[in-house]
Amino acid sequence: MKTLNFLESWVTNFLTIAMFFYLASFLLYLVRLFKGPTIPDMVLVIDALGYDLAAFLIILSILLRSPILIPCAIVLTLWIYALDIYVAKYLEAKEMGE
Repeated sequence: MKTLNFLESWVTNFLTIAMFFYLASFLLYLVRLFKGPTIPDMVLVIDALGYDLAAFLIILSILLRSPILIPCAIVLTLWIYALDIYVAKYLEAKEMGE
């Protein structure tokens, strides 16, 4: 039982530290979003920001012991993937639709 408590505290500490790295990356992504020189750069930042946000939600669900956040992260990831396909189609054909 003592080993389990030690492992749980170690994982909690590690995830807490990882959250600060994710928050720092969010700020750097926002800077790149507003200073991005081209549209594909901005789309890439939105993709990375969305995927990192999904990973952040999973870390948060582990820390808060709330499994409802995991399906939210999965849905967010699927929306980001759909955005990638839509933007890639637009940039390739320069038209929307079908």
